[in-house]
Amino acid sequence: MSSIIQLLPDHVANQIAAGEVVQRPASVVKELLENAVDAKATDIKLIIKDAGKSLVQVIDNGVGMSVTDARLCFERHATSKIRLAEDLFSLNTKGFRGEALASIAAIAHVEMKTKQDQDELGTHIIIEGSKFVSQEVAVLPKGTSFAVKNLFFNIPARRNFLKSDTVEFRHVVDEFQRVVMAHPKIHFTFYHNGNEMFNLPPATLRQRIVGIFAGKTNEKLVPVSEETEIVSIQGFVSKPEFAKKSRGEQFFFVNDRFIKSGYLHHAVMAAFDGILKDGLQPSYFLYLTVEPNTIDINIHPTKTEIKFDDEHALYAILRASIKHSLGQFNVAPVLDFDRDANLDTPYHYKDLEGSFPTIEVNGNFNPFAESTPTPQKSYSSYKKPEATASWESLYVGLEPEIERDPEPEQFSSMAFETDAISSSLFSDNEVEQAVQKTYQIHKKYIVSPIKSGMVIVDQQRAHQRVLYEQFLANMTMHQAASQQLLFPLNLFFSTDEMALIAELQSTLTATGFVFDTSATDHVVISGIPVTISESEVALVIEQLLADLHDGIPENSFSQSDTIAKSMAKSLAVKTGTYLTEKEQENVVNGLFACKEPNISPFNKPTFITMRVEDLDKKFAV
Repeated sequence: MSSIIQLLPDHVANQIAAGEVVQRPASVVKELLENAVDAKATDIKLIIKDAGKSLVQVIDNGVGMSVTDARLCFERHATSKIRLAEDLFSLNTKGFRGEALASIAAIAHVEMKTKQDQDELGTHIIIEGSKFVSQEVAVLPKGTSFAVKNLFFNIPARRNFLKSDTVEFRHVVDEFQRVVMAHPKIHFTFYHNGNEMFNLPPATLRQRIVGIFAGKTNEKLVPVSEETEIVSIQGFVSKPEFAKKSRGEQFFFVNDRFIKSGYLHHAVMAAFDGILKDGLQPSYFLYLTVEPNTIDINIHPTKTEIKFDDEHALYAILRASIKHSLGQFNVAPVLDFDRDANLDTPYHYKDLEGSFPTIEVNGNFNPFAESTPTPQKSYSSYKKPEATASWESLYVGLEPEIERDPEPEQFSSMAFETDAISSSLFSDNEVEQAVQKTYQIHKKYIVSPIKSGMVIVDQQRAHQRVLYEQFLANMTMHQAASQQLLFPLNLFFSTDEMALIAELQSTLTATGFVFDTSATDHVVISGIPVTISESEVALVIEQLLADLHDGIPENSFSQSDTIAKSMAKSLAVKTGTYLTEKEQENVVNGLFACKEPNISPFNKPTFITMRVEDLDKKFAV
């Protein structure tokens, strides 16, 4: 039998590797930005079109590449970051695998321009699907420019799996934010379809975070700082009152590299234990610096997973550091009623020297000088006359008039306002006492008797169905009722959340929201739907943004459908809520007035029926 194992051609191997490295346009943005950072650039521009599907371009002023390096960088496992296997345990760069550029070039049209500072001319290379089209000498500025066009042009199946432009753009923004937050000393600029989205000059870490997320970010940040032999921790956590239901603004950086770690996230949540309400998530921006030989980054091609040598110690230090900061800045409550709050001083003030108070002396002051006599107060001789009349005078002369009345019996026929006068539209025999028709069990189910037996309704799912159909009808027919607020609400959001709200504004208006003005970091709401209370507005919109962050779910037909489901889920009565008899009847009657009463908006049954025959069988011996 002949041999059947053979080496794959390079272009096939590159396409296979691209499946792991390049999953969407955001993956290209991440790889190119990290290469620009590794090239010691101080000014990096990101330009994308159509959410990166048509163009992703990164321009930097880094060290550039020679002619040989420019051609070699597109080969598999070609890298300038490491030389030996031992270098994997002393990494100081973002990339090291040598797969990114080869993978990108295998599935897109790539145009690269690069020049080193000492060279007079640079190199211009064009590659299409791993094939070199041209390589020319060109007059270029110092640095490198990568333009990636028509992503997945030779893999149409992968291109069809991409989401809408809105969703892909949000993934691009996420990757951009992760890189720029790790490097606040670099100037980043971001353009989308010709519009400037971000312009972030070099700044401190706090300024960079505020520049990205805007709004009230500066108010909610609590500094975290800790130095130990194992790890150095810097960064910020949010105050408990700014916690959200979604997990949006949560960032871990290890040696200036963004990572995801459920274990470290649990440490942060443990530090906030007892301070946050159930279901809320704090924001945090934490930067951990450890020895490179104590971590393993080579776990996954995306390099967002890291293995630590001593995770348990890291967990304890992180949890203690956050607790320390929350107590130090009077964020966490302290059960010490005799404590003087004026004596609380942040720890970093202990090394500061106190300044002497300034004393002002009035040289012209003479304690023996004669004081000018104060004029005597004059009092008037006016005396308020005493009241001569009293309440008895109101009835003077009343008795003779009564005596002169020829018909003293008229008082018995007079009607006074204090008499209780009640009337009824129906006679007593026509009034039928109402009989309770619904019962609540365990604050979760509503039982209603019917002719054939009884109906058991799940109150939360039933209310979700009622609200869902109401919101959907309002959005499609544009007949939503709105209640005006006496004092408009100012809600602050991050830049990408504001872009999503601008996209949803017309649909939200159809549900009953009234938007006065919209700024770059907040919206002003002057009217809300009648089914929402003022205190629920922020929670409803936050939940809606969280549901739409990853695009329209597969079980939704449109954006309006997703919004209706999200709002119904947020506003429906929850399990464990006591309902009065009238509220129980409204839920049951509203459910059976729906078009689809059998299932909730999330395809779960809303009620079950039990017939009398079924109950008889249960009691049969």
